[in-house]
Amino acid sequence: MLDALTFETEDGGRPKAVMLGVQLPGVTAADLDSSLTELHLLARTLGLDVVGRVTQRRKGLGSKTVIGDGKLRELARWTGGPGVVPRYAKPGTSKREDEDEAEAGDEAGDEAGDDAESAPTEQATIVLVDHDLSPRQQRNLERATGAEVHDRTSVIIGIFHRHARTREARLQVEIARLRYLAPRLREGGGGGDRVRGGVGGKGAGESALELDRRRIRDRIAELRQELKSIDSTSSVRRDRRGELSLVALVGYTNAGKSSLMRVLTGSEVYVADELFATLDTTVRKLVPLTEPPILVSDTVGFIRKLPHDLIASFRSTLQEAVNADLIIHLVDASDPAHRLHMEVTREVLGEVGADLSTAWTVLNKMDLVDDETRSALLTEHAGATAISVKRPDDVATLHERILAFFLGEIESAELLVPWSRHGEIAHLLHEKCRVLGEVHEDDGAHFSVRAAASILADIRRRLASN
Repeated sequence: MLDALTFETEDGGRPKAVMLGVQLPGVTAADLDSSLTELHLLARTLGLDVVGRVTQRRKGLGSKTVIGDGKLRELARWTGGPGVVPRYAKPGTSKREDEDEAEAGDEAGDEAGDDAESAPTEQATIVLVDHDLSPRQQRNLERATGAEVHDRTSVIIGIFHRHARTREARLQVEIARLRYLAPRLREGGGGGDRVRGGVGGKGAGESALELDRRRIRDRIAELRQELKSIDSTSSVRRDRRGELSLVALVGYTNAGKSSLMRVLTGSEVYVADELFATLDTTVRKLVPLTEPPILVSDTVGFIRKLPHDLIASFRSTLQEAVNADLIIHLVDASDPAHRLHMEVTREVLGEVGADLSTAWTVLNKMDLVDDETRSALLTEHAGATAISVKRPDDVATLHERILAFFLGEIESAELLVPWSRHGEIAHLLHEKCRVLGEVHEDDGAHFSVRAAASILADIRRRLASN
């Protein structure tokens, strides 16, 4: 499967991939296009070059090759494969059993009005399917296309595997990867290399197969035990900061959570314009600092059709959202599919028990939409805050809202700091307030600031103490 491998051709280029998507009943053409566009981004994140796509309208995904015979031949033209599933017995079955399986009735018939056949412009070595495949379907597609075939779950797990940085994230992803791999051990025809890369050399016969499966089960148990130990440490860490206020940033992948985290906390968290750039939960203090400090947590992003094994694996990571005093649901408002993204986020958070009744909706990337769209979005999402992380004034407004939520009303103030106290108080003002202006006069420095009333009251007490 697509995991830690580096995908490069012999000349150092990016391997070519072709995408396959099926438009099921109830799925609009726009929804299909949006899903395939997202798969394209996932492929690019893995270092693949998508050169084409094949689509078909069908009643279901239950057939042996997912698509009909005509579309299978079209897909094979992109890869140079035979376009049919060869009739030969797989290891461990009789020839008659394999033929019966291959010739099983196609329960999901083709719909009328399939996309017009498109001539391949380049040859692909990888097929990416925008759906989950059974091991049998994956094997049949590999036989018919002569290419590596990966479903959406395989691609997502591959990206998670590549982007996991902490030990906890690596353990979580490895558990999901092994659970995905286990049922595919029997389907060794096209995926043997991936099996050997995951669990060691694969021997011949049923005993070797059972041995490999036992190794996977034992390894999963071992990883879960180690993860349980790490989770206990994380729980202790969460308990220690239990008295502190916590803001959790949640949302669809690439909505801008890490960028917002960076500007709210002044931290150098990893930011990249790619899907699942952040998998590890990061907790930092909100700046300017408050007393006691307000913590901000960046969480893993979500995506449609997120594998359930990954949701289960990252349940402990998502505890930050469950335990948060305030959840900020960040949305990429410039994405036409943002409504679906919001729904996916709510569903996943609901699965882990997060309370969304008081969550704030923050529409990000508003610098990428026109005035008419902005007005329509704010009408549709009444009460939402519209920002662009790239605009300091927008971030300052959101920052003030957070402060007001935890510390009370935000106020403006004009403060005179005598020169004898300048070093001490000026540092405090820049650390805990939003400084709007500073003018130096003979009697001292005149500051224009905005901060929570409690913070301003404390600073005034300090000024009056001498």
